[in-house]
Amino acid sequence: MSNSRPAAALRLQIVERIGDIDADAWNALGAMRYPFLRHEFLAALEDNDCLGERFGWLPRHLTLRDADGRLLGAAPMYLKFNSYGEFVFDWAWADAYQRHGLRYYPKLISASPYTPATGPKLLLHPDAPAHSRSLLMQGGLELARQLGVSSLHWLFTTPAETQILEQSGLMRRVDCQFHWANRDYADFEGFLATLSSGKRKNIRKERRRVTEAGVSFRLLDGDTASATDWAVFHGLYESTFHRRGGIPTLSLAFFESIARTMPQAVLLIMAEHAGSPVAAAFCLVGEDTLYGRHWGCSEFFDKLHFEACYYQGLDYCIRHGLARFEPGAQGEHKLARGFLPTATFSAHWLADERFAQAIARHLDHERAGMRDYMDEMLTHSPYAATHST
Repeated sequence: MSNSRPAAALRLQIVERIGDIDADAWNALGAMRYPFLRHEFLAALEDNDCLGERFGWLPRHLTLRDADGRLLGAAPMYLKFNSYGEFVFDWAWADAYQRHGLRYYPKLISASPYTPATGPKLLLHPDAPAHSRSLLMQGGLELARQLGVSSLHWLFTTPAETQILEQSGLMRRVDCQFHWANRDYADFEGFLATLSSGKRKNIRKERRRVTEAGVSFRLLDGDTASATDWAVFHGLYESTFHRRGGIPTLSLAFFESIARTMPQAVLLIMAEHAGSPVAAAFCLVGEDTLYGRHWGCSEFFDKLHFEACYYQGLDYCIRHGLARFEPGAQGEHKLARGFLPTATFSAHWLADERFAQAIARHLDHERAGMRDYMDEMLTHSPYAATHST
C-alpha cells in the first residue's frame, strides 16, 4: 500500500508482526500513556500464543513513514474471524449477514486485543504532518477494501477520534462503562466522605467483612512479583474463565513478559488467607489511569471481589495520585461503589451499503437508548447531594 500524495513524501505500509517495528518508535507515537497500546504489551500478545489463527486475531498493523523511513503514525489493526475479545458486541450484525446468505467474517478492527479501555487508535508522532491522521483513516479503508472484508471497526476510540471518524463517514456507536474520578482525595476516608450516608456505611461494612475474615493483601508490580506469584495468578485467572465457560486466551508467558518489559505498568493485587493465596486481581497502570482487567479466586470470602477489584484499586489511585480508575466493561454494581456511567465510543464502516443503512438506523435508536440509560443511572449516584457528580 503506497501513499497517493507524493508531495507529503509519506508512505503507508502493512506490518504483520509488531516485532518488525522498532519499540521506541512505536511508543513515541503517544502509546506510552496507555499500557495496553504500548509495543511491549502488543508484542507480548503476539509472541506468547495469545493471538493468531487459533483465536482469530491476525495482526495487520498500519504504519505511516516519511521518506527517510521514520515512523510518524500507526494504527494497531487485526484481521478478525470472530468477535471474541472485542467488547463491542456485533454478534447480531453477524447473524443478520448470515441470515441473508452473506459472510460477516473476516472483518478488520483497530483495537487492543481483549482490552475494553479507551485510548487512541490513530497513533501519531508529535512531528507528524497535519494530514497524517487522515492518511491513516484512508489507509484503514483501503486495506479493508483490498482484503475484501465485510467491515472496518475502530474500537474504544477517544471522543476526539470518534468525532473525526464520524465526520469522515463512519457510523458512531455509544456504549457505557462505569468509571471513577479522583477529586484530589487525601485518603480513602476522604473519598467515602463524599458519598451518601447509606453508601458510605455499606462500603465500610464490606471492607470490614474481608478484614474480619483474615484476608490480607500484597500489591505487587512487575519487579516485585515473583515467578510463583504469576503462576498462582494465572491458575486463578484460567480457573475463573473455565468456570464461566469462557476462553482464557492470555498465557502465563504473556503476563511474565509484560512484567519483565513494562514492570511499572503492572499491578498485581494478591489476596491471602492463613498465608496462602486465595484470590488475585490484575490491573494495568497508565500515566494517569488505573485499568482493572482480570480477577480469579480459589476460595469464597464474602465481599472479597469488591475489595480486591475495586476498593484496593481506589485506594491505590488515591495514594499514587492517579486521576481515574476504569475497572472494565459493564457492571451496574460498580455504581454503588463510586463509579459513574461514562460513555465509550466506536466507529464502523460496512462495505454493503444496504446493511450500512440498516445498521445506521439501528445505531440512531441505540444511542438514544444509551443516553436514557446513563441518565437513569445518574439518578442513582452514590454521591451526596452536596458533592458534584
